[in-house]
Amino acid sequence: MSAIAVVTTVANRKDARSLARALVEAKLAACAQISRIESVYTWKGTVESGKEYRILFKTLDEHYAAVERAILDLHPYEVPAIHAFPMVHVSPAYAAWIEESVAV
Repeated sequence: MSAIAVVTTVANRKDARSLARALVEAKLAACAQISRIESVYTWKGTVESGKEYRILFKTLDEHYAAVERAILDLHPYEVPAIHAFPMVHVSPAYAAWIEESVAV
């Protein structure tokens, strides 16, 4: 099984905590880390910028589709950023913890 990090962003801490808690409680993610960021992006033809919160979910590749669905169902944005990165080098004990934590 392959560990991945799934990333999304939201506008405020309340939404970040809500998404993080929902996915961890549903056992779709072993954990979620929330960090404050500044984003610069194009939206509807205009360059925008603003403070956001990045949420990094740690899960398994086999759960990506369910994680994406859950984020889309709960996300306040019209077009949320949702993307994943493989965890290339993961300590065996940590990988086992992720696998155990998302076992359904």
